[in-house]
Amino acid sequence: MIEAAMLWNEPNNKSHWDPELDPEWRLFAEMVSAAGHAIRAENPSLPRVLGGISPIDPGFIRRMERAGALDAVDAVAVHGFPLDWNLWQVHEWPAKIAEIRAVTHLPVWVSEVGISTFGAEEVQRWGVDRTAELLIGQAPRIHWYSLYDLPREWEATTRHREAEGSSYYRHFHMGLLRQDGTPKLALEAFARHTPALGLCQWFHYEDHRLDEAVAWMKHLGVTYLRTGLSWADSFRPNALDWFDRQMRALEDFDVTVTFCFTPEHRGLAPHHTSPPQDPNEFAEFCAAMVRRYAPGRVSAAVHR
Repeated sequence: MIEAAMLWNEPNNKSHWDPELDPEWRLFAEMVSAAGHAIRAENPSLPRVLGGISPIDPGFIRRMERAGALDAVDAVAVHGFPLDWNLWQVHEWPAKIAEIRAVTHLPVWVSEVGISTFGAEEVQRWGVDRTAELLIGQAPRIHWYSLYDLPREWEATTRHREAEGSSYYRHFHMGLLRQDGTPKLALEAFARHTPALGLCQWFHYEDHRLDEAVAWMKHLGVTYLRTGLSWADSFRPNALDWFDRQMRALEDFDVTVTFCFTPEHRGLAPHHTSPPQDPNEFAEFCAAMVRRYAPGRVSAAVHR
């Protein structure tokens, strides 16, 4: 069910980790180290991946190495959206991966890559083919973000919100399927590149799209998926029932599960981007989830 455990999401992006509370990322490195060792104690064969960085920054990887965090993981990951947010061009993807390989011996995953249909669906269709051409063979895991558009009534997970202008609204148009589940032009192009391409799809608490998403992924030939189990959600009523339902629904896929999001009452500040008051509490959550969904099972590490 779980082929890898990812520790956090975009830690060098202030939408996911508060740099004012942890300007040197020392607390983040301490948390990752505790969680990585806790996961290893539960399942020594389960690969641990440092949360995908955005922007792609070799300096951040070096910082994590100096802080000892890379000793607790088996791979690192990057996120890139050159046609929407990044200040580099799509053809630079191999060079961006090479920048990270130059500073670590660990495998480099692409745990989010995507293109919005904010401007035109034809751009996304072209981008799927070009991204596949550039990345297949360059990384052991390539998770396309995402299957579904973000529902307009939900907020995008970002500190900037509408202050970003059109950049904010691009968050809502990243799917291969529209909010109502109808296909976009890029869907057929994506299917031509599975199973080499996987998906990243976040499921919100008690997400109504779960079963339909599973059906679509099987139809598209997807074999591997990245999703999340939220530490913050674990404090909701009947959280384990939802986690169990989600993981049962995904049992036919190789799942990279991302552990992230600080509960408001357990952070240094009341926000999901805050460092926890006690990093061992996050480690205990990760260990409990591995114990429940990947209990000491033999899992082949994915290598470069």
